Amino acid sequence: MWVARRVMSLIARRGQYGLFYRPQGSLPKLEFRYLNCTCCWRSRIPVAGLETLNDTLSSSTTPCDDDKSLDAYYTSEQRDVILQLLNNAAKSELAAVKLLRGRKSVNIVEYRTRNGPFKNLESVINVPLLKHKSAVIVFNSILNPPEKKEKRKVKIQLAKFIRPEVERTWLEEANSIVSIVCGVNKIAWAHMDRGMNVLEWKHEDCHNFLKGTYMASAYLDDISSVVSHLPTADFFVVEKPSISLQNTALYPVMAHMRTVEAMLFALLEPRYTQPDITAPPKVLNMMRIAVGRHFGLMVGDSRTSGAQAVQQMMTESVTQKIPRVTFPHNLLVKYRNSFQMGGRSRGEELCDAMLQAVAFYELLSESS
Repeated sequence: MWVARRVMSLIARRGQYGLFYRPQGSLPKLEFRYLNCTCCWRSRIPVAGLETLNDTLSSSTTPCDDDKSLDAYYTSEQRDVILQLLNNAAKSELAAVKLLRGRKSVNIVEYRTRNGPFKNLESVINVPLLKHKSAVIVFNSILNPPEKKEKRKVKIQLAKFIRPEVERTWLEEANSIVSIVCGVNKIAWAHMDRGMNVLEWKHEDCHNFLKGTYMASAYLDDISSVVSHLPTADFFVVEKPSISLQNTALYPVMAHMRTVEAMLFALLEPRYTQPDITAPPKVLNMMRIAVGRHFGLMVGDSRTSGAQAVQQMMTESVTQKIPRVTFPHNLLVKYRNSFQMGGRSRGEELCDAMLQAVAFYELLSESS
């Protein structure tokens, strides 16, 4: 009964003290202004003219004149700068511009490929995902690029990724290296000179690997066959796997890797032993984790596939004047479909051997 009386009382007084009641003179009269639509600067929405909104509108650089095109808000020099970048920049360069990372940069390249270069700024809004407001932000970012903050990249010291330690002068004077990576059933290698030119890139199946017990004679046959096919080089860089001793399930694989590694060291070093005791060792270890970090392949303590990175290098070898790595035409043809996603055999050993060779030279340069 008490609740019913309370409700009736509130209803009776709603007109005087209800939710929409406002005493006369309690709020100032508001002047209506216009606010740009978040989707299109040509569409305007009336809003109350509070000082904060007025200040925001007056300081905004976004064009809001219905009768002008985007070109009218920039000088001819500014338009030339913007169109020069949009018409000539590669996807990677476009992705560095504010708002153009991801699909927008791809859309720009695809649009100008189909329709030719942009003739004016207004035509840019025909690109999917680029409307007036975002286009203005892109233009302003091109004209006033933000200062690049230097990434604090942790340099990997030479002594941390190469074993045994070798004097830098020996490494810098080497004409070429052979990067060697062992898998569970094959060994791959990449022969590369210090000009980042690929001289040879192969892999060989090893049928006796992980077949029952570790028969030294069987392993020796397979590894000897591989060593006999390796080209001559100043250094042989053998991958040092990063398998944890705590993972007992992977112990057989770890024992296999260590066996192959030891035999490679034993078979390769005597072939090039020199009487000069001051000469450096010819066979080196390179940490697998260091290569993974160099190419951004690490997820926690695990390393992901480097197939995409190698595919990118192969593409740049034929599309750029100064590629990161130069591949001979016959190797591009031979391996162009070997690293496709979802393929039965993606040549992970081949990928890893190539990435290790590239990382060797680049880390050597960075740590100087």
